Amino acid sequence: MDTGLTTTRRTIAVLGATGMVGSRVIDEAGARGHRVLALSRKPASDDPNVTPVAVDANDPHALREALAGSAAHGAVPDAVVVTVRTIPADQEFLVGATRTVLDIAARHGIRVLVVGGAGALRSPGDRDLLVADNPMYVPAEYRPVAVAGVAQLRACRAHTGADWVYLSPPALLEPDARTGRYRRGTDTLLTTADGRSWISVENLAVAVLDELENPGRERHFTVVHSSCREGW
Repeated sequence: MDTGLTTTRRTIAVLGATGMVGSRVIDEAGARGHRVLALSRKPASDDPNVTPVAVDANDPHALREALAGSAAHGAVPDAVVVTVRTIPADQEFLVGATRTVLDIAARHGIRVLVVGGAGALRSPGDRDLLVADNPMYVPAEYRPVAVAGVAQLRACRAHTGADWVYLSPPALLEPDARTGRYRRGTDTLLTTADGRSWISVENLAVAVLDELENPGRERHFTVVHSSCREGW
């Protein structure tokens, strides 16, 4: 998949703005001309299109103020991207923060894109085996993080009132070049012929903005480096 820039300016809130994924989403959104609300405990930006908003994701009241337009920035976003992640795993926090965002979004008509985990995907060749339960992709020490991502997706599915979509990255997500190209799948992990499953964070951010600008049909999807294929 290879896309160009958008001509429709949106206001996009990014929760977890200073993290590896959140910061790249902000860069990509700004490059496309969108207005960005950078939500984190200690946000900072010199970009005139980015408004830093100090928010503790553990504080439902602060999240409501930031997303409902009653905070100093005064804007209700068109969409919110949830990029919070906890290592070591804190499933209660992750699920609680996601539910709070979904509740607020449902009341205000805000679209929610959750950047979750690969653990919620199905294993190639065995749709009954979640990646979180597959030691080929998730070593034992990382399983609690993967399981928390599965719980996060279940929380989304249980929330019938919100307009949400859940993006699972491939098994490996790391900083690298932005090519603007990737392959998109549904709910099954994508790998290469040699078993690799990866994408650069920069290209994941491209996929996030592509989905916000041109929504797909799936509520749970994944992306991978463009030379990969599904089921290998």
